[in-house]
Amino acid sequence: MDTDMDTPAGSATPAPAFRPAPRALATEAVHAGRDDLARQGLHAPPIDLSTTYPSYDSRGEAARIDAFAQTGAELDGPPVYARLGNPTVARFETALARLEGTESAVAFASGMAALSAVLLVRSSMGLRHVVAVRPLYGCSDHLLTAGLLGSEVTWTDPAGIADALRPDTGLVMVETPANPTLAEVDLRAVAHACGSVPLLADNTFATPVLQRPAEHGARLVLHSATKYLGGHGDVMAGVVACDEEFAGKLRQIRFATGGVLHPLAGYLLLRGLSTLPVRVRAASDTAAELVRRLAADPRVARVHYPRIGGAMVAFEVHGEPHEVIAGVRLITPAVSLGSVDTLIQHPASISHRIVDADDRRGAGVSDRLLRMSVGLEDVEDLWADLDQALGRADGSAGATARVEAVSGV
Repeated sequence: MDTDMDTPAGSATPAPAFRPAPRALATEAVHAGRDDLARQGLHAPPIDLSTTYPSYDSRGEAARIDAFAQTGAELDGPPVYARLGNPTVARFETALARLEGTESAVAFASGMAALSAVLLVRSSMGLRHVVAVRPLYGCSDHLLTAGLLGSEVTWTDPAGIADALRPDTGLVMVETPANPTLAEVDLRAVAHACGSVPLLADNTFATPVLQRPAEHGARLVLHSATKYLGGHGDVMAGVVACDEEFAGKLRQIRFATGGVLHPLAGYLLLRGLSTLPVRVRAASDTAAELVRRLAADPRVARVHYPRIGGAMVAFEVHGEPHEVIAGVRLITPAVSLGSVDTLIQHPASISHRIVDADDRRGAGVSDRLLRMSVGLEDVEDLWADLDQALGRADGSAGATARVEAVSGV
């Protein structure tokens, strides 16, 4: 969806207005999805909470619904029903597509709802086989492995993708940097190996601030928007950025299955995008300093930090990781990531608990690994809290840690 918004607040589908000149990411983050507001005499985007919309033209409504059923294209004219589209959510979709550099984006109630919709689109075409690279987010791994949507998965490393493809392969899925080890893959090389099979890249950790997978050949870019896009730990959502052809299919699945995003969540996500570059860059600076200190600490065995940087840090301790979790006072011991406050969790116990233990360890998720999402607090306060929590778990062998920018290629 690469057009500006230029319709009244009551319209579910923004009409094309003008295509702006190329703008810097920070500018797009502030203005995309909001370009029409001043012309309407508005400053903040309106929130449309309607579930249904009146219309006296039932013949016209029938024609528009028939058109949607054929292509999944956004409805021209006023909204019909909230499951077909919502104007507040459409603003967020417009903005995210512009940040990722894709034609369109389709938002869902959660990241897992978004991934499920992608799998259902491909399965509906008889393409149930998925090739995937570990590690992935634990619930993504489980969804593929358990075949809950009728899919079959082949796990491989990046070098084995081409050999793993079959006539019924509908999707190749990678996450880079990966959850929770922060392993990275060469997206351009992976996209080349996929041939005509769509590559889905989970960009949740990097965000479009650090990388735009579509520029490297990914056809589909997945976000758990709950994380950095929202950025404040108060909204749950998912989104797929893609070309308009695939977006139409995703809208049809969303309409049929009902995994729609609530308008208030759409509003909060659009607000979150406006500060995304500032938040990611500030948190990344703090994370890099914490990596430097962790790497020099004899209580830490290994530090994982991606080459592209970012606010996510993973590290393995010589001592008892559960004591670190129990010992933090400023840092929040909780699952999830991307909030303004720093979060820490033990993946083997929580985010990746649902993955088979052997598969988990084989993907580098050791039982001593901790994953930390660095927020916007002062680095000295964060380090003081980590230092005292590490002291509780001290089983140090006395050596300094090795920092690994882990590559999956």
